[in-house]
Amino acid sequence: MLSYPTYRVNNPDGPLNILQITDMHLLPLASTDNAEDHGDAKPNCRHCFEANLAQALAEDIRCDLIVVTGDLVSKVETATYDYVFEVLHNTQIPFACIAGNHDVTDESSHDLPFDQRELMARTMDSRLLSQHVIETDFWQLLLLDSSTPGKISGAVTEADMDWLCAQLETCDKPALLAVHHHVMPMYSEWIDAHMIENADYFWQRVAPYAHLKVIISGHTHQEQVRYRNGVTVYSTPSTCYQFMPYKDDFSYDKQAHAGYRWLQLANNGNLASWVKRLDTW
Repeated sequence: MLSYPTYRVNNPDGPLNILQITDMHLLPLASTDNAEDHGDAKPNCRHCFEANLAQALAEDIRCDLIVVTGDLVSKVETATYDYVFEVLHNTQIPFACIAGNHDVTDESSHDLPFDQRELMARTMDSRLLSQHVIETDFWQLLLLDSSTPGKISGAVTEADMDWLCAQLETCDKPALLAVHHHVMPMYSEWIDAHMIENADYFWQRVAPYAHLKVIISGHTHQEQVRYRNGVTVYSTPSTCYQFMPYKDDFSYDKQAHAGYRWLQLANNGNLASWVKRLDTW
């Protein structure tokens, strides 16, 4: 039987294939259609989550691990997490989930403009991971919680960074880090106001570790690739609605389909990654 959390993944041959899904934003299951109002687009977030997962796992690629990089819900409720974890368990593929801001913060009055909503701190579901290591034969996978209860932006604590640097210090395998909040600007003023607040400190601490090869995150609801100090930094689309890139004011991208990211980690430390979008919307 599949156990959770996952501590080790063995790839039987060839590269390690990781499926990243993020920002599902599921509403309580009692909601009539699990949809949120996003202008002209009203995605059924529960259906989109299931459709993304089904499409990805039907592809002609072996999936060795599923990583969920936060914002599993839009309202913190245990039953919603029960549903997510049941769906993931049923794949019989090892998986790991970390928190996003919506997993530790509820918003009041969704009918109000965003800047008029009250943000309420919530306790993180105990199944969401932080300071977690998944070992593989040729890579080290590190998961860190960047969420801050009661806030949209994220942060990494000194204790988090001490832990991360200790892992990188004691293992010289190529490393992948998964966080929710982005650690490099997206050149979109409104979303960059809600990135990891102490990103400069983060980059200073990890600078000595050349074997940190890749960082994956969610939060931005869009696909972008950045590079810094030899690290490839991927931002990944949401499984539901998308944000318009390179806009200083908040805007939905109503033409962009939901999606997910594949990461293929080779035994020699190289990697390949690509985004796939839902065939139907």
